[in-house]
Amino acid sequence: MDTPDVGIPPQLARRMSMAEQYEYLRTKLTRRRALVTAGAFAGGGLLAGCATGTKSPSPSSTTTPSPATSRVPGSVVTPFGRHLAFGADPKTQMRISWQVPFAVKKPYVRVGLKPWGLSRKIEAEVRDLHTPGLAGQRLALDQYYLHAALDGLRPGTTYYYGVGHEGFDPASRERHSTVGSFRTAPASPEKFVFTAFGDQGVTPDALANDKVLLGRQPSFHLHAGDICYADVVGLGKDSDVYDPGAWDLFLKQTESVAKSVPWMVTTGNHDMEAWYSPNGYGGQSARWSLPDNGFDARNAPGVYSFTYGNVGIVALDANDVSYEIPANKGYTDGKQTAWLDKRLGELRKTVDFVVVFFHHCAYSTSTHASDGGVRDAWLPLFAKHQVDLVINGHNHVYERTDAIKGGTVGKPVPVGASTDPTRDGIVYVTAGGAGKSLYRFPAGVKDSYEGKVTRHEGVDTYHWTKSQQQNKDTVEWSRVRYTGFSFLSVEAEAGTSPRLKVSALAQSGKRIDYFEVRRGA
Repeated sequence: MDTPDVGIPPQLARRMSMAEQYEYLRTKLTRRRALVTAGAFAGGGLLAGCATGTKSPSPSSTTTPSPATSRVPGSVVTPFGRHLAFGADPKTQMRISWQVPFAVKKPYVRVGLKPWGLSRKIEAEVRDLHTPGLAGQRLALDQYYLHAALDGLRPGTTYYYGVGHEGFDPASRERHSTVGSFRTAPASPEKFVFTAFGDQGVTPDALANDKVLLGRQPSFHLHAGDICYADVVGLGKDSDVYDPGAWDLFLKQTESVAKSVPWMVTTGNHDMEAWYSPNGYGGQSARWSLPDNGFDARNAPGVYSFTYGNVGIVALDANDVSYEIPANKGYTDGKQTAWLDKRLGELRKTVDFVVVFFHHCAYSTSTHASDGGVRDAWLPLFAKHQVDLVINGHNHVYERTDAIKGGTVGKPVPVGASTDPTRDGIVYVTAGGAGKSLYRFPAGVKDSYEGKVTRHEGVDTYHWTKSQQQNKDTVEWSRVRYTGFSFLSVEAEAGTSPRLKVSALAQSGKRIDYFEVRRGA
């Protein structure tokens, strides 16, 4: 059957299912609309995200400007896409990353304690990412990502910074509007807020979510994978539909938050970009600088940990264990899971709370349901080390479980309740409503959230098995469900009675869920 002319190159359309064709066209239209909105952010000059300049460049990186672009005068090249990330120690380390549309000479960051006193100058690393063209789908594209590592900072201190290069000085009067700021973690635990979501993309709803999120004044943000959807198929194959230019739009879109809030990402299935490295993470290594304290920072950049106040955060790459999407299954040969066991044991001795985030869902009833690979590999370790909260994306909804112990409900945790992981089990949150098109729950299953709590009943769903089959389940643990754009906001309190106050907020700012985690309560 001939493929109709619907705006997709015929040679590409023949390889796509109807669902993939729909997503391709919908994404193409959404990105056109988002470009206008993102351009408003780009007009100010700079933007934001997350970074760690201590890693080795990816195989496609270089620190030498290419002859084709180095002739462009630096004075007309405006940086954009600024994004922050912690180093391994958030009290003393910050990583600043950004992008330029052409190669530049001598890139750097200026830093100081006053916006008009950027006295310290740090040389930046250039990671040049080349995406080859593909007939009928995309042109070849060179992208230039820059990273600077700031070490030896003072705890609990606000710093101001500007990014520049030869011909573009952020300390000059005409560039002063491009100066941003950040604050390092405090020397000792105190009350703070962090936010989290997954599955963002480049959409007006993603922008709206970011605006509400910024109002929470988070100390950092966790992004649980499927970051911008440059790869709209998400199978981790070089036949996936891929548009590297989507990253330019995404970093412009996100800058309003990420230029001041460390944007800590991990890896989703749509972030396996097969054109850059054997496991597809060369692009991630070029764009992001993240803590390099995981088991293999070069090959698994989305695996790391850090401590902020009385909370230990662990980022994992669930592509390594996923039964549903096996492109990268087993690529670490068990090293990630061994590292996780060791790291959770270390954190359990030093902090009040341990929070783990990754992409694929351990417990969810929406479209992708639950991944048995995640359950088999990691849930025994979460139980062993009494993890306090697990945050996932993948399903584009908000869903929250009761406390789960041994695979069943350890304690019901309705909206507003409190739970103790040492006794009740672990609460799992799916926070995948960051901005990408929303999913639904199984037929007949109603939303149930604060202000609209419905009768609690079993839900017919499934989980993925090792043979990539869907094993049907009827579950009782699905406690809160919300089909809408949203994000997670967590307030951590230290002291004699430490607790995590976990809330979920809709795009409107309205609270849709809240509960507390207290240990030994």
